[in-house]
Amino acid sequence: MSVPPFRWQERLYARLVRGEIPDAVDLPTGLGKTAVMAIWYLALTAGARLPRRLVYVVDRRAVVDQATTVADDIKKKSNDERLRISTLRGQYADNREWLEDPATPAIIVGTVDMIGSRLLFSGYGVSPKMRPYHAGLLGADTFVLLDESHLVPPFERLLEQIAKKPDFGPKEEADRDLIPRFRLLPLSATGRDRDGDVFRLIAEDTREDRSPVTARIRAKKRLTFEPANDAKLEKRLADVAWTLSGDGNVPVRVLIYCNSREVAGSVRDILHKRALGTVELELFVGARRVKERGRAAERLKRLGFLSGNEAPEKPAFVIATSAGEVGVDLDADHMVMDLVPFERMVQRLGRVNRLGGKDAKVVVIEEADPKLPEDMKERAWHCHLLLKRVLPRHEDGRHDASPGALKRLKDQHGKEVIQASSREPLYPALTRPLVDAWSMTSLDEHTGRPEVHPWLRGWVDDLPQTTLVWRKFLPVRVQDGVASFRDVGEFFEAAPPHLTEKLETQTYRVHQWLINHAKKLAAAIEKAEADAGTDITGDTDASDPPLLAVQKVIAIALGRSSRDAQIFTLDDLIKAGESNAEKEYLERDIKDRTLILDARMGGLSEDGLFDPNEEKAAATPDTDADWEKAIGYRVRSVTPGVENSDTEWHKPHLFDLQRDSEGNPLRQLRVEMYRDTTATEDDRSLSPGRAQFLEEHQEWTADRARELVKALGPLGDVGDAIVLAARLHDEGKKADIWQRAFSARRDGIYAKTTGPFKRNALGGYRHEFGSLRYVETNNAFGVLPEELRHLVLHLVAAHHGRARPVIESEGCEGPPSVLATRARDVALRFARLQRRFGPWGVAWLEALLRAADQQASRDLDEGRTIGGRALDPR
Repeated sequence: MSVPPFRWQERLYARLVRGEIPDAVDLPTGLGKTAVMAIWYLALTAGARLPRRLVYVVDRRAVVDQATTVADDIKKKSNDERLRISTLRGQYADNREWLEDPATPAIIVGTVDMIGSRLLFSGYGVSPKMRPYHAGLLGADTFVLLDESHLVPPFERLLEQIAKKPDFGPKEEADRDLIPRFRLLPLSATGRDRDGDVFRLIAEDTREDRSPVTARIRAKKRLTFEPANDAKLEKRLADVAWTLSGDGNVPVRVLIYCNSREVAGSVRDILHKRALGTVELELFVGARRVKERGRAAERLKRLGFLSGNEAPEKPAFVIATSAGEVGVDLDADHMVMDLVPFERMVQRLGRVNRLGGKDAKVVVIEEADPKLPEDMKERAWHCHLLLKRVLPRHEDGRHDASPGALKRLKDQHGKEVIQASSREPLYPALTRPLVDAWSMTSLDEHTGRPEVHPWLRGWVDDLPQTTLVWRKFLPVRVQDGVASFRDVGEFFEAAPPHLTEKLETQTYRVHQWLINHAKKLAAAIEKAEADAGTDITGDTDASDPPLLAVQKVIAIALGRSSRDAQIFTLDDLIKAGESNAEKEYLERDIKDRTLILDARMGGLSEDGLFDPNEEKAAATPDTDADWEKAIGYRVRSVTPGVENSDTEWHKPHLFDLQRDSEGNPLRQLRVEMYRDTTATEDDRSLSPGRAQFLEEHQEWTADRARELVKALGPLGDVGDAIVLAARLHDEGKKADIWQRAFSARRDGIYAKTTGPFKRNALGGYRHEFGSLRYVETNNAFGVLPEELRHLVLHLVAAHHGRARPVIESEGCEGPPSVLATRARDVALRFARLQRRFGPWGVAWLEALLRAADQQASRDLDEGRTIGGRALDPR
C-alpha cells in the first residue's frame, strides 16, 4: 500500500528539483528525516543538478539503522539496477559497489568514523593504495546527509569547511566548474540555533488535526521523575520497568535506557532472574559484530520494537545504551531511563510512542550513571530541572514530553537548553596543508600527517577502543612464528578485515582478557601435553590451522598502515601480565588498533558481543560460504601445487606457512578473490577466465573511460586527457620483467594472464612507473598542451594508488640518474596538480581512470566484449 508523502517532504522535493539545497533540515524526531534519501533520488532522476552519490552518516554503529532500510527500499521499489548501494549491514555491507562507476547514482550509509576517515584520505581498514580512490569519490560529486548533526559538531564543522571554503577546491573558476561539488545537508531534531536557510516545519505542514505529522508532534508521552533512593541505579531501573509491565503480566514493550553497558547488563540480569523466562529480554549495545547485527534486528522486529510493529504476546524489554539513541527506529509503549544531558534525553524520548496514537509512560530516575563524567552529570541535572520546571502537565500531573512540547521548550528557553546540553568538544581547525599531507598516501611516514580522529570528533576523553576481528588462519610461520612486516602487510592487503567481521569495544576490556586468557590457554596446552606424555607437535590436516601448541602466535595488531603490525605469541601475552610496565606496553600496542585474533581464542558470544567468558571458537568467514562471497575473498590452507578448480575464485596471493630447509614451501595460505569482487590492485592482472593482450585491454579501458567522461558531462580537454591516459596506462607491462613475473605466453604482449604470479621475479618493478617513458614518446601525447601532459602522466603513474607523491623505480630499464629524475618529476607533478584541482579534485580525476580500468577488467572476467573487437588470446 502506498503512503502519501508528508507536506514537508513535497516542499523539500520541489526545492531539490530546482537544485536548491538548504543549509540544514531541522525537524522533530519521528517525522521521517531519512526520507530525504528518497527525495534526493527522485529529484536526481527527475533531472535535478544534484550530486550523484548520497552519503548518509549516522553517529552510532547500531544493530539496525533506518537509513539502511530506506536505502534498501529505494533500490527495490525503483527497480533501478544502476543504483549502487553500500551500507553497514546486509547484502550491501561494505560491498564497494559505489566504487564501480562514478557516473551512476549511489547511496552509501556509514558512521562518522567510517566516512570521515575515508574522506580525509585515511580510511580505517582501507589500504593506502585505495585511500585516494575512496577520498576522491567522497570528496566530489557527493551529497552528505549528516543525521543528528547536533551530536557531532566537530564533524559537522569539518564538512562545512570542505563544502564551502574555496581553499580545498580547484584554484581557477573554470576548474571549479569541472570538478563536481561536494554538498552538505545536516539533519537535526534538536539542533543548535543556526543562521542561514534552515528548512523547518511550517503551519501548512500541520494544519490538519488528524494528519500523521500532527499525531506525531502531539504524541502522548507522560513524563514523571522518580527520586533516587538507597538502591543501586540498576535495581531502580529494573524495578520501575517491571512495574510498567504490570509485574510481567501486561504484554507491553518497555525500553530501558542506561548510560553504560555495565548498568545495562546488570538490569538485564535482574529482570532475567525476576521473570524466570516469562518475558522477552534483549540487550541492545553498540559493541556487537556487524555480522550478527542482522539477527539482532530480526529479533527487535519480532519483539515489536521497530517503528510501527505491534507488541508481542508477552511483555518485552529492551535494555539499551547510547547505541539505541541514534540511527535506529526503536518504538516502545513505555520507557524508563537514567539522567543524561538534554540532547540525549530528546533522542531517547523520540523512541517511545513514536508514531502517536498511544499513551506512553516515561519514567526518569533522578540519578545519573556513576561513570558519567562530572561535567555531564551536572548538565544532566540541569536537564532534569529544566524539564521538571518548564514542561506543561497533563491532567494526571505527569509532564507533557511530546515532540511539540520539547520544541516549544527549546524555542523559549534556548540559553537554558545550552546549559543542559553536553558541552561541544574543542576541535582542531582544518587547513589545506593538513589535507595535502593526508593526501600523500604513498608515503609510509609523514611528520605532518596526524591521526584524523580529533577532526572527526574533537578532543574528547573517550576510553580507547580496540577493533576485534577473529580469523581461522593467521599469516605466521609454523616454525618460529616470525614473518616480515612486508609479508604480513601484503597478506592483509589481499585479505583485509571486512566490515562484517569487526567488533569495536573498550581497550581495557580486551587488555585484561588477553592476559587472563593467555594464562588459561597455556595451562590447557601444558595439561594436554602432560596427558599425551609428549609435546603436541604433530601435523594437522592441511585444511586446518596448525595446533596452537605449534603455532604459538595468537594475535596480530594492525595499525594505520597494513605494514604497521605487531605480532603477539602466547608467551608475549603471558609476559605482559608479569608487571605494570609490561601491562602498559600491551595496552599501548592494542589501543586504537585492529586486533586480529586466532578464532580458537574465543571471546565472542553467539549474538556477536565481546564475552571474556566465552571459550568456544568464534565463527569466521572461512566457515560460511555465503559470507566469503559477501566479503569478496576466501583464505585456504593448501599444499603447494594443488590448484583451485573453481573458476568463480582466482588467487592473487600466496603466503608460506611452512618451508623446508632450502626455503621451499611445504604449506601455504592461499587468498582467492571472488569473481564479482571490485579489486583494484595487482591481482587485477590475473584473470580467472582467459589471458588478454595489452592492446585489447587498453582499448577496452579507453572505451570505458570515454563512456564515463560522456556520462559525467562536459569535461572538455580534461576528458580527452583521461581517455588518452586510459589508452596508455599499462604500457609498462611491455617490459620483459613484467611478462615473466606474470607467466605471460611468448606469443604477444599481455596485460592479463592466468598466472601464476611470481612476485619475487617482479623485483619491485612498478609497471605504472615503467609506462611513463612510453607515454612521453606517444604522438597523441606530444601535441597536448603542457598542463594536460602533466595530467596524463600523473593519471598513468597513479592508477594503482601510488605517485602520491612517490613511486618505486626499482627494476626499470634506464640509467639511475634518468630514473631518479623521472621519479622526482612524479612528485613535483602531483604537487602541481594538487594546486590546480585541489586534493579531492585530483583524487576524483584519478578515480575516473581507475574505475574505467576496473570495468574493463570485469568485462574480461565476465566474458563480455567491447565493440566487437575481442582479440583471440589463444
